[in-house]
Amino acid sequence: MRVPLLDLGPQYRDIRKEVLDVVKKVCDSGRYVLGENVAALEEEIAAYCGTRYAVGVASGTDALLLALMALDVGHGDRVVTTPYTFFATAGSIARLGAVPEFVDIDPLTYNIDPGKLEERLAACAASGAGVKAVFAVHLFGQCADMSSINAAARRYGVKVIEDAAQAIGAEYRSKRAGSLATMGCFSFYPTKNLGGIGDGGMITTDSKRLADKLRMLRVHGSHHRYYHRYVGVNSRLDEIQAAVLRVKLKYLDRWMEGRIANAARYRELFTKAGLEGVGLPVESHRCRHVFNQYVVRLKKRDALRAYLAGKGVGSEVYYPVPLHLQECFKGLGLGRGSMPVSEKAARETLALPIYPELKAGQQRYVVEQIARFYSGRSPAGRKSS
Repeated sequence: MRVPLLDLGPQYRDIRKEVLDVVKKVCDSGRYVLGENVAALEEEIAAYCGTRYAVGVASGTDALLLALMALDVGHGDRVVTTPYTFFATAGSIARLGAVPEFVDIDPLTYNIDPGKLEERLAACAASGAGVKAVFAVHLFGQCADMSSINAAARRYGVKVIEDAAQAIGAEYRSKRAGSLATMGCFSFYPTKNLGGIGDGGMITTDSKRLADKLRMLRVHGSHHRYYHRYVGVNSRLDEIQAAVLRVKLKYLDRWMEGRIANAARYRELFTKAGLEGVGLPVESHRCRHVFNQYVVRLKKRDALRAYLAGKGVGSEVYYPVPLHLQECFKGLGLGRGSMPVSEKAARETLALPIYPELKAGQQRYVVEQIARFYSGRSPAGRKSS
């Protein structure tokens, strides 16, 4: 049996006519950038997330970058975040000449540890190092502990930005990701729960001042053509992407329910298989986890992954090298052992297929193969013992 990590084909086939119809309409209109579909999608995303404003940009990475720019983050400023996330989070900080201040993660949720965040903010304040912002990453589709994060940030006069690239539709205490801090940043990369047919991103906020500034920053800092208030960038959401995303947004909740149901089935299957050595995702009672990835913690992770590949099962490691150990950040002086929880997660975690069209039989096959590996009934399993 073949079980890919992600298969976008079934989703596209279900909405193919709708997608092609809106793409044709955009092509016929002759308006390809920042048109009526972008404006409409911004309103729809704001309403969906529960914010007053949303600003479409060219990618999730640009959403992070522009959110920092809107807060005037620049050379020498410090931005606190987690080392256990996709590179764009810290990369956007460094691109502005700011310094990433890494804080280790909670071992159960993989999100930033609020207690350690408080300690880092206190240490920076005591040393006179100015912290300008906190990037709170909602990793794998589960919101970080935003009450504690926001409270700590307020005590030190620091703004909080949600990196919600993997978490559209996720909830924390019945409020949706993107409405939990000063700004929320989303990615519409095709692998996301709401994915386009290319790159795209969005920034949500309740601040009119920030929304207006973001709209200028995405077009070279101008409000009127050729008149520039800021030094911005070229980061405009394409009209075709917005049109496709508007079609997909109508189905997002249904697709998320499919992911949540698949996660529940995995839990049942792993429990029945007696695989006690497999650490399943922990869902906070305060959160609605939307499972952009289904990440388990395992022994002999790399040997298992090779075995699964041989059996036709796709998987992925998110993330094999924590950001503080990346070569480009070696100047920060954070060696191995400085972020032990993140480093351990990088060695032990594996993402399994979770897309909403995944069949029950495919999930049974995945769990069966993992059980065979650990039972020693496979050559790979015995070899890795």
